[in-house]
Amino acid sequence: MDDEEIIRRIGALADEERHLEEAHAGEGLSENERERLRALEVTLDRLWDLLRQRRALRRSGRDPDAATERQGDVVERYLQ
Repeated sequence: MDDEEIIRRIGALADEERHLEEAHAGEGLSENERERLRALEVTLDRLWDLLRQRRALRRSGRDPDAATERQGDVVERYLQ
């Protein structure tokens, strides 16, 4: 997956996340919707991490395709 595809996926998932949150403003989410929102958040974190890895590899003169998508439990432990 190249940078453009990652960015497109991030955009589509962020749109879905925003729609889910806006559609239920003031009402709260169902259990399924909360689970979907959490899955979206983790997937977005994983994609942002992958994009950062690719950019760092490219800046250091290495192959950005060497970047690997990390598991959700890994990226969710990062300090922000």
